[in-house]
Amino acid sequence: MSIQDVLKLLGGVALLIYGIKTMGDAIQDLVGDNMRRLLAFLTGNRFKGVMVGALVTVIIQSSSATTVMVVSFVHAGLMNLAQAFGVVMGANIGTTITAQLIAFNIQEYSVIAAIAGALLAIFGKSSRQRQAGAGLVGFSLLFIGMDMMQHAMLFLRDSQHLFEKVNHYPWLGLMMGAGVTMLVQASSATVGLTMVMASQGLLSLDTSIAIILGDNIGTTITAVLASIGGNRAAKQAAAAHVMFNIIGAVIMMVFLRQFAAMVSFTSSDAARRVANSHSMFNIMNTMIFLPFVAPYTAMIRRILPDGRGAVTSMATRGARFLDPNLIEVSPAAAVDAIRKEMVRLGEIALGMLKDCHRIILERDSKAIQDVFLTEKTINHLTHEIVKYATEVGQNVHSDDLSVLLNSCVSGVSDLERIGDHGENLVEMAQTLHEKKHKFSNKAMGECREMFDLVIEAVEKSVKAIETENPTMADEVLALEPKIDQMERVLRARHIERLNSGKCQPDVGVAFIDVLSNLERVGDHAHNIAYIVKDINKIHTKQAVK
Repeated sequence: MSIQDVLKLLGGVALLIYGIKTMGDAIQDLVGDNMRRLLAFLTGNRFKGVMVGALVTVIIQSSSATTVMVVSFVHAGLMNLAQAFGVVMGANIGTTITAQLIAFNIQEYSVIAAIAGALLAIFGKSSRQRQAGAGLVGFSLLFIGMDMMQHAMLFLRDSQHLFEKVNHYPWLGLMMGAGVTMLVQASSATVGLTMVMASQGLLSLDTSIAIILGDNIGTTITAVLASIGGNRAAKQAAAAHVMFNIIGAVIMMVFLRQFAAMVSFTSSDAARRVANSHSMFNIMNTMIFLPFVAPYTAMIRRILPDGRGAVTSMATRGARFLDPNLIEVSPAAAVDAIRKEMVRLGEIALGMLKDCHRIILERDSKAIQDVFLTEKTINHLTHEIVKYATEVGQNVHSDDLSVLLNSCVSGVSDLERIGDHGENLVEMAQTLHEKKHKFSNKAMGECREMFDLVIEAVEKSVKAIETENPTMADEVLALEPKIDQMERVLRARHIERLNSGKCQPDVGVAFIDVLSNLERVGDHAHNIAYIVKDINKIHTKQAVK
């Protein structure tokens, strides 16, 4: 074996892995915001989770990426363990599509795909054309990489004695498959190598299947790594993935001869048999486990009991949804994490505004310090979101996701400004309390009217973002002119009271400042509602396409 053969083999593996990644990234970019919307279905029931988990994995061409997202969602409390397990099973099925693709012996046509893809990627007039070109290049690299591996390993045909031991002990193949996959953290590379060796007669079908079963165990390392630093729920999700693949592999190893006989009937081509064994194992494993999701997840919880204090309070300073692992595996998921964190920020700002309502109208001075602390939380969370969004922006290539990302960053800025206005309101209330001044009953009634209208606008704008409901966004947009009109009317009335001597000047100035700050809060609620309009435009554009 020469150094050139080694380099060709490594180069083929590298091209295969890079091709899978390039194709997955291109498909994600082409799908754009639809990918983000699809991810919402991951939180459905276990049956829906299996289907969507498989579909998401087909799109992003990586079961590891899907399981990283699952661990992130469980950590954030968006998904329970049973739902996560359904998605994991679906991801295991979805990842077998890659092996089915590379089992097609179309190396000679891959060059045509590479040329067409390169031309589109370089000279494409639209971003979608360039993304499609990149996808074609990635697709061609799968077969170019496989061809390089096949040629690099031709010398082994005369050295079959090297594989006698592993062919004689399939359990050794299982451990080899797990070890190689853990090392390269790319199950498709192990599957590709196995297909090449099987097609050249170096590995028996039993041993090839054993290596594929080991590959399924090895690929769980990514979920385990993603769960490090996560809460107990995230670790439970990773453990569910590991145990699912280990138990399934052990069961299949016990019935290896029978399973191999079943696989042998599916095709006469050795490479296709390996691909089919990969698909059949994961489908059968899912069918075995699916009826027993509840007892299985209960067992995982007994092994890793739920941690105390897993639920995070709304006032926690740190971000809940901004998992850095999402940036690399799925920019669409990372953008949606920003939207979710923005909704959380909006709920914190809304709670602060309601505290201001109590402080000013009910003279509840106990809540003053809470508001100041909340304003610091809003500032801290805003900084975290903007920093995360900057990193996400470097990985987003879809125009639709870029528009949504920019809109969310603007919305976060609006929410931060609502926090500033809340702080202004409390500072004015604090000054009035210290001077033992208070608004007249008439002014208090007017102030209550203004507060109620503004709180309604903020509440609906945050809910509209959470549900992506354009009708609710329209309701917020309709409230904005009403808030402006009320501010003008109440200001004019109060100036009349000042001129007639019915109100003290200091109190009058404070009242007008309250109106002014509330009117600006209404403006920011209006801006936030417009984000939903941006999302709706993206949905409409995609529906037309």
